Amino acid sequence: MELRQLEYFVAVADEASFTKAAAKLFVAQPGVSAQVRRLERELGQPLFDRSGPTVRLTDVGEAVLGYARAVLDGAAMVRLAVDEFAGLVRGRVAVGMVRACSSVELPPVLADFHQDYPGVEITLSEDDSDRLLGAVISGRLDVAVVALTEEEPDGVALDVIVDEELVIAVSSGDRLAGAGAVGIEALRGRGLVSLPKGTGMRACLERACAAAGFEPRVALEVSNPAMLADLAARGLGPAILPASLAAERAENLTAVRVSGPGLRGRMALAWRAGGPSSPAARRFLDYARAAFAAVEQRV
Repeated sequence: MELRQLEYFVAVADEASFTKAAAKLFVAQPGVSAQVRRLERELGQPLFDRSGPTVRLTDVGEAVLGYARAVLDGAAMVRLAVDEFAGLVRGRVAVGMVRACSSVELPPVLADFHQDYPGVEITLSEDDSDRLLGAVISGRLDVAVVALTEEEPDGVALDVIVDEELVIAVSSGDRLAGAGAVGIEALRGRGLVSLPKGTGMRACLERACAAAGFEPRVALEVSNPAMLADLAARGLGPAILPASLAAERAENLTAVRVSGPGLRGRMALAWRAGGPSSPAARRFLDYARAAFAAVEQRV
């Protein structure tokens, strides 16, 4: 039994096609078919049902698939371990980032890491914070930039990289524009412009309004913080924004502080408690933590 045979078997199972598996592996289709048949002869059982329009796993194939994946994963970890001792860093790093994030400069960190470690493949996906944290805990993501609420999640370690005051941003003609600070109750019944559910600022808004005994009435919902600021500046409704973003647009926006406990937006680098499993992911985590720490010191 060869690793190549297991690799071809898993590829065919994933693609439900010998032709697609061959294209994915950049090899000729007859070679894939021949290696899988050799594996079947060695095992003494057919792994695929080839009688229909698509290739399907047999019961034996279903039973074998998980073990084949484990063998291939183990072989990959052997290579990574050797590379690590040899001073090389190879492998994959899966990174996640919360949608509508304007306060964390992740792209420069990814670009610098890629330049220093070109042998590491980086994937980046955007999603809501709750789903990103679930992916980190399950191992589908190695590291993620997430928005935090008051309750810190279990099963993950965190580095807070942004902790900033959130303000109510309004146009110069809004009735709140002359107030230095107001309670969150000032938004009761107002048509607001907001980021979508699942974002950190939306969670802060909803939590503060719930504590005051009402639900926010979101009239316009956009996923881009810059567009959110533009809509508020044009008088389409108050918006909750980071104080720094509102300050950048002071010519068109008035920032009104929230009295009482106030609102804060926190962003954090999150990874699974105990650390990522692969050497490449561990190296990226160390790299990202150092990069964000350096930015905080400059600020």
